[in-house]
Amino acid sequence: MKKLLYFLFIGLISLSISCSKSDDEDELTKDGPFPISELSGNWEATKAQFSVSSTSVDIVEDGGTVTMSVQASGRFTLTLNPVDRDAYAVTGEIFWEEWQGSYYFAVAWDDEPNDWDTYGHTYDGTTLSINGGPDSGDYDFDNDGDLESCSIHFIFVRS
Repeated sequence: MKKLLYFLFIGLISLSISCSKSDDEDELTKDGPFPISELSGNWEATKAQFSVSSTSVDIVEDGGTVTMSVQASGRFTLTLNPVDRDAYAVTGEIFWEEWQGSYYFAVAWDDEPNDWDTYGHTYDGTTLSINGGPDSGDYDFDNDGDLESCSIHFIFVRS
């Protein structure tokens, strides 16, 4: 009976080790459709739109500015300067999320380091467009100090 329990125990350990990593798990990488290091440099937004329901704000269209500085490692600083409030900056790191053979543009924001968001993107070497679905960004639409969850659409050109 002891031998049977021993083999059962070994079998359970082997099963748990072989099932500990699933093929469906997502992984973060710097190499995807293009290396993240290609984004290094300074970027200026031609569009910086935040939308929720029927409310939409484009900081650039309203006369403000949005700039982004990206390091070769993927670390970045995004500086938003709306016309109706003080400028502020957010930071994070850009990755590719590889999942089931596809790559998704991913951002790990420094205020939530153990989580990341994925975005649609286009990139042609000089223009980077980032589109997020619902809850992909936050913006204080009524300037009351409370951020509201929203979708984002940014278009950047190299500066």
